[in-house]
Amino acid sequence: MNMSVDQGLQAAAAVLARARDVTLFGHVNPDADAFGSAIGLGLALADRGATVRVSFGAPAEVPESLRGLDSAGLFVPFDAVPPAPETLVVLDTGSIDRLGPLADRVAATRDAGGDVVVIDHHVSNTRFGTLNIVDDRSEATASLVLRLLDAMDAPLTEPVARAIYAGLLTDTSSFRRATPATHTAAARLLAAGVDSAAVARGLMDTHPFAWLGMLAAVLQRAELDPSAAQGLGLVSATITLADADGLRAEDVESVINIVRATREAEVAAVLKQAGPDTWVGSFRAVGRLDVSAAAVALGGGGHRLAAGFTTHGTESEVWARVRAALAQAPRL
Repeated sequence: MNMSVDQGLQAAAAVLARARDVTLFGHVNPDADAFGSAIGLGLALADRGATVRVSFGAPAEVPESLRGLDSAGLFVPFDAVPPAPETLVVLDTGSIDRLGPLADRVAATRDAGGDVVVIDHHVSNTRFGTLNIVDDRSEATASLVLRLLDAMDAPLTEPVARAIYAGLLTDTSSFRRATPATHTAAARLLAAGVDSAAVARGLMDTHPFAWLGMLAAVLQRAELDPSAAQGLGLVSATITLADADGLRAEDVESVINIVRATREAEVAAVLKQAGPDTWVGSFRAVGRLDVSAAAVALGGGGHRLAAGFTTHGTESEVWARVRAALAQAPRL
C-alpha cells in the first residue's frame, strides 16, 4: 500500500508509541543530519520512558563536533548493539550498505517480527524498512523527525530542538537552500532555547590549526576543467592519507565546502583517501546537474545537488570514473 508522507509519519508515531526498546541508526561517518536526527528522536523517546540506544557503523566514537548533541549519552558503539533490536529506526541512510557492520541488524529485526522504520530524504533511498518514510522534497531528515515528533505529540525540549537544529543547519548549507517552511521550523527550534551561534560554531566554524596546512596543500593541487561535467565545469581536489593525518573526519569533510565556491564550475568533487585503494567522494552542484545519479553510478547516492560515494582503485582510475559518471548525469 502506498502512503503519503503524512500517513507514514502517523504510522511511525503509532509504532513508536508502543515500543519500549528502540535502537536508532545513522549512516557510517555520520553528519549532523544523521546523528542529530537520531539523537533528537532518541531523546524524545527516552523522555517517554523507552530504553534507547543510538549507533552507527563507523567510526568507533562520535565525531568531536557532534558530541555536544548527545546530552543524555545515548550513543553506544556498534558492537554493543543487540543482534536483533526490538524496534529499529534508520535515519538519513539511503541504502542498507550505508550501515556498514550494522547492516545485518535490519534483516535480524525483520526476521524476528520487529519493526524497521526508515526515515530519509535521499532521492536514491532503496526503501529497505518495514515502514519507509522517504521525502526527497524535505531539506533534511531532521525536518521529517520534527514532523514525526509533532505526530507523537512529543514536547520540544531544548536538547531535542538542538539536535534537530543541527541537522537543519548543515543540510541546508546554513539555510542557503531553505524554504519558508524551513525557517518556520527553525524559529520553533530557536524558541525552544537553541543557541544558534553556539551550534553553528561547534559544527562548522571550529578547526585545529593543522587544518589550515592541510587546506593549503589540497587547494594548491585543485584543478578546474571547464569542459567536464557536460561542459558546465568541474572543480576537483584530492585529499590523501598524508594530507589528513592527525585531523578529524569533519575537518577533512569540510574541504568540499571550500572547493564548491568556485564560480566557473557547476560541479565540485573531492576525493578523500580512506585506504591504499579506497576513496570516499563528495559531489556538490550549483543547480544544473543531478549529481545523485552520478553518485549512484559510482556505488553511492544522495541528493540532486549533494551526494557521495565510496569506491576502489587508483586515484587516476577513480577520477576517470567520476568524469564518466558526470558526463551521463541528468540535467536539471
